[in-house]
Amino acid sequence: MSSSPGSPPGPPGASADDPAGSTPSDATAPPPAGWPPAGWPGGPAQYGPAGPGPYGPGAPYGPPPRRGLFGIEPSPPPPRPFRGLLAFLVVEIVFLGSSFLLALGLGEVDSAQEVLLAIVVPTILAALTCVVWTRVFGSGPVADLGLRFRWEDVGIGLLIGVAGLFVTIPAALAYLYLVGPDLTTSVGVAFEGIRTTWPVALAVMVGIVVVAPVCEEIVYRGLLWNAIAHWVGNRWVVFVLTTAVFALAHLEFLRAPLLFVVALPLGVARLLTGRVTAGIVAHAVNNFLPGLALALMLVGAFPAV
Repeated sequence: MSSSPGSPPGPPGASADDPAGSTPSDATAPPPAGWPPAGWPGGPAQYGPAGPGPYGPGAPYGPPPRRGLFGIEPSPPPPRPFRGLLAFLVVEIVFLGSSFLLALGLGEVDSAQEVLLAIVVPTILAALTCVVWTRVFGSGPVADLGLRFRWEDVGIGLLIGVAGLFVTIPAALAYLYLVGPDLTTSVGVAFEGIRTTWPVALAVMVGIVVVAPVCEEIVYRGLLWNAIAHWVGNRWVVFVLTTAVFALAHLEFLRAPLLFVVALPLGVARLLTGRVTAGIVAHAVNNFLPGLALALMLVGAFPAV
């Protein structure tokens, strides 16, 4: 065996004609312990303590990546408990408390701007509480809330959001037929009889289509999802429980069954990807038509319902 001056020695069995040492006689012979050295391609310094591979521990072939449904790789669960159920209770107190204080401060609400503040501010405060809690008591929002962004989540969220409309729209029409005109949303009631300008109407639409999906997904499919997942190993049970809590937390008990159906695609997006980004996109798709209808109603271009 020989090698050129200054070049690193090859593995046992290597030669000038066969630098990798992969002659038929050596092909089945295991390499000696500690080969390849640290810092070499495939060595421990480059790949770390990966799983078994062609050169044993430290080889470039570690355990196969964990794949979810349809080959999607979900994010890992939080590395340690972050008292998520207690955090969710604190978040709900912040939401309800800020809503109460805003109602006292605003008094009689008679403008679209005031209604928008009363709806958006408590929602934003609730989501910010989630982020602060995970930074102080947990491993941060990326790990504890699933706030990992991947471009594939945008496509998955759009696909699930659009597909979900074929379920939620018929469900809403059927539920409206069964319940009758009493089936109204708290948001629709809050803006009832109010007219405003296009800029304010568009701001209301942004609040419904962008702000609400981001904040609500952080709270329910982020914080609450991982909090329950610490105690419940079956992710389908986690999916059902978080969807039910989401439906009830809106405090619109007449619409709770419909809200449960509406939230199913959002939970599916979270279930498939392990991240809230896809759920946010799907939620935005779900809220787009109601947000647009409300904006048109506020400027008088659409009849009030």
